[in-house]
Amino acid sequence: MAEAAASSARRRALPALLAGLLLAACGAQREDDGPGHFYVLAVSWSPSYCAAEGAAANRRQCGARPGFGYVVHGLWPQYEEGWPEFCAPGAEEWVPDTIVDDMLDIMPSPGLIGHQWRKHGSCSELSQEDYFALTRRAFERVALPVPDAARIVPQDLAGAIVSANAGLNSAAMAVTCDGEFLREIRICMGEDLAFRPCPEVAARGCTARAVLMPPVPR
Repeated sequence: MAEAAASSARRRALPALLAGLLLAACGAQREDDGPGHFYVLAVSWSPSYCAAEGAAANRRQCGARPGFGYVVHGLWPQYEEGWPEFCAPGAEEWVPDTIVDDMLDIMPSPGLIGHQWRKHGSCSELSQEDYFALTRRAFERVALPVPDAARIVPQDLAGAIVSANAGLNSAAMAVTCDGEFLREIRICMGEDLAFRPCPEVAARGCTARAVLMPPVPR
């Protein structure tokens, strides 16, 4: 009897154990399935993306002349620990051409626009129109200086960005790299787009002494 009861208890516990393992493997959602508590504006340096990805890079973005500089990677709902993603977009899974066309000046890839909506925008509890309008306002909210040199110190760029934006400090942002190239600026904002601290994001900043920030193609 005792052995049968123990076996039954193990069977009841198995689904919860598997769910916990699945959540750990995904490494993303850490809180309730609702919207994130704040946003991370992720801005890429387009020449770095094009140089690093080479032939695999988006032709529309990397073939443009003059080329792009800072472009929006996405606006990501974020938890204090972890983030939600792919929150059942339902009927709005695909982004209409009218919205795509309006965003191409700051997100120069239709595929990226659609992917960002499905993965991140669907977790914002906003309509597609409102999500992409908020993305544009967030991007326009931030001043992003461009260094004169192609080889930069990530901490120096971070300091220049902080100096250029009142209310921003190093605890609310991260400059990321891939070991060779500077890749992204990530800045944390509340729903009102005010800068706010985000320890988990800030801790992932680039630690390289120097990285490449290729010039914008002319």
